[in-house]
Amino acid sequence: MRSRTDDRDHALELREAIHRTGYYPEVVADGVGAAVAGEAVVSFYVHHEPTFERDEVRRHLSVVVLTPTRLVLAHTDEHAGDDLLPEPYTSTSTEAIRLDTVKSVVVTRMIANPASGPSFPAEAVMTIGWGGVSRVDLEPAGCSDPECDADHGYTGVLASDDFSLRVSAAADGADAVAGLLAFAESLSARTHGG
Repeated sequence: MRSRTDDRDHALELREAIHRTGYYPEVVADGVGAAVAGEAVVSFYVHHEPTFERDEVRRHLSVVVLTPTRLVLAHTDEHAGDDLLPEPYTSTSTEAIRLDTVKSVVVTRMIANPASGPSFPAEAVMTIGWGGVSRVDLEPAGCSDPECDADHGYTGVLASDDFSLRVSAAADGADAVAGLLAFAESLSARTHGG
C-alpha cells in the first residue's frame, strides 16, 4: 500500500514498506532484493491482498518496483502443505521487464458522484502491457435485424494486459489509491518512448 517517487534511491523505504505488511517480510524482501539486483529503486508500490479459499484466508503480496532500467514485479503467496512440501510454505515469483519493452501503462480512475465536480478517486486500476501475455476475447458477431439467423462469424478484442492491479479507498484506504496513481505516473513518465 505504499508508494514513493522522486529522484533518490528508495530501497530502504521499500524494505520498510514490505516489513510493515507483516507478511513474511524477510522472505518477501529477499525475493524482491534479488530481482532488483542492486539497482536503485526509483519508485515502488506494495499491495497486500487477502483472498478466501474455502474456509481459509490466504494472503497475497504484490510488490512493483521501478528501477532506472527495469520494471520488477514480485508476487508472494502462502500455501498449505502438500505432498511435496508437507509444511505450510510461501512461493515468491519475480519478473523483470526492460523499460524499453513496456508498451502501455493504462490507468483507470473511478470517481464517485462526478456531477459534484472533481474529487479524489474511489478506486484505481493500473494495467501494464509489455507483450508477454496477450488475451483474445471473442464473441459471436451479430447484426441489428432481430429476424436474422445468419452466421456472422466472431468479433473480438486482442489485448495485452500482462499485469493489472486494482485498489479501492474503501478496502485499501485513500493512501493506497494515491500510492498506486503516483507509481503509475512515475512508470508512465519513464516509458513514453522519448
